[in-house]
Amino acid sequence: NTRHPSDEYLDLVDEDDQVIGRKLRSEIYAEGLSNFRVINAFIINSKGELWIPRRALTKRLFPLCLDMSVEGHVESGETYDQAFARETREEVDMDTAKIPWRFLGKLTPHADKVSAYMHVYEIRQDETPRYNPDDFVEYFWLKPKDLLTRILAGERAKSDLPKLVKRFHLS
Repeated sequence: NTRHPSDEYLDLVDEDDQVIGRKLRSEIYAEGLSNFRVINAFIINSKGELWIPRRALTKRLFPLCLDMSVEGHVESGETYDQAFARETREEVDMDTAKIPWRFLGKLTPHADKVSAYMHVYEIRQDETPRYNPDDFVEYFWLKPKDLLTRILAGERAKSDLPKLVKRFHLS
């Protein structure tokens, strides 16, 4: 078996987000499935700007695209909150037990036309995080409308990014 080191098992879920099985991430993407779990989070500062990183060239999906501040798969057997804590630590070197954050909402592929079952979080912080250079190559502090303008003008971004910004950060 020559599995990629980051090819972890992810839980498969039914329409009620109840676990019905598990598969390798590579199999899920090869089959075009959307019944798996992810987390996304936005870091927002006191000026209402979102911390938006650009993904590294080495990323298998969406290389060099704009991304959510924190994002990742919920691994098999993990809860959304556990994945949020793990990904926040790995990607932006923050401990969710020591920072102000809140749950924004849950989205599903069927109801919200997003790529997976997801929980979305928000972290309030004015400082630029110490991000993992294996994940991100640069970043921008942007007002939500300015981010959407960039994407409309052709800036490449993960497909769920504008949907989440419109849903949770436009007033």
